[in-house]
Amino acid sequence: MPPIIDPSGTATSPAGFLAGSTFAGIKTYGTGKLDLGILASDRPCTVAGTFTKARLHSASVDINRPRTADGRARAVVVNSGCANSSTGQRGLDDGALVANWVAEKLGAPVDEVLICSTGVIGHFLPMEKIEAGTAAIALSPDGGAEFASAILTTDTRPKHGSVRVGPYTIGGCAKGAGMIYPNMATMLAFLTTDAPVEARYLQRCLSRAVDRSFNLVAIDSDTSPSDTALLFSNGAGGGEPISAGGLLAAEFAEALEALCIHLAKEMARDGEGATRLVEFRVTGAANEAEAAGLVRLLSISYLLKSAIHGADPNWGRIIAVIGRSEANYDENDVTVAVCGHTVFERRGPTEVDPLAVSEAMKGDTVTIDVSLGSGPGSATGWGCDLSREYVTINADYHT
Repeated sequence: MPPIIDPSGTATSPAGFLAGSTFAGIKTYGTGKLDLGILASDRPCTVAGTFTKARLHSASVDINRPRTADGRARAVVVNSGCANSSTGQRGLDDGALVANWVAEKLGAPVDEVLICSTGVIGHFLPMEKIEAGTAAIALSPDGGAEFASAILTTDTRPKHGSVRVGPYTIGGCAKGAGMIYPNMATMLAFLTTDAPVEARYLQRCLSRAVDRSFNLVAIDSDTSPSDTALLFSNGAGGGEPISAGGLLAAEFAEALEALCIHLAKEMARDGEGATRLVEFRVTGAANEAEAAGLVRLLSISYLLKSAIHGADPNWGRIIAVIGRSEANYDENDVTVAVCGHTVFERRGPTEVDPLAVSEAMKGDTVTIDVSLGSGPGSATGWGCDLSREYVTINADYHT
């Protein structure tokens, strides 16, 4: 049986994790009043992380990379409304000071507190507001839902969930509705587990889960300088450490991947201006990498996204993307289906009724299936349609 996701679960669903949030006055846009949160464990953790590959990245990425290198961390402080990116040495100093405030609050080593910032690029953190905000935050095992809200920017709703694996729980939350085209990681995602997981295996599981979830979701074709996914394991559930090849190793990896896919789909469903979730399924590729590459191309085709918004069964836009991809295939073997209706096969159109396809595309989820017929590789990814509202949101985002 596949892992069952509890969408009401949060990053504090696993034992030993606490969270708290407040409105510090950083954010002037987006959903809700919360804009500063802390997620922490009541004991030391092993930690794994993936970060944006953008060479111009936020101060938080520079701070977090060395702090996660030894696989140890206990907490993360997150602000929304200001990315603290392209802010030079002052940005680094400010980010480190915020982490220090939280370390003092928790009584934790400074190098075990991480920081993430998301929002407008090129603005300095409002330090007085953040200092007052961190002091005001009260941590609680029930604080996970509010923490998931505090990290939002243009999102319209929080995204969180949990999953059980043996006697343990994995919980988490994510944010992201725009600037979503993953490269190593995307948006912000915070995952926790009370399972005792060996550090190397924890990183291996996170990297694989990210590749099969967050790295296959797209809203547009932009990545953020703050993109980060963190996974904390505090071992509060007891038992022997989970490691590669050991008891529960495969089940843990599968459950983590399922939770990340749930969060990735929620991001796509909540994409800026989105009215439909789109699921792209590619099979028959030479290998998984080629299948994933085609999924990514399909998910950022503005022509295809526009057609989906209008429920226009113009499958030629899918063929055009396949044609410019680097996937290996024989045209005679390519098959395309939209919402379960086969529209292209054997190098030409089928006799399917376009009106029936259009009607099917008016639902809240649109599926695009492409079979290349050249090998065992497959991949599934997620995106959304392109609406006029997307332009409105991004035209007014800063001003």
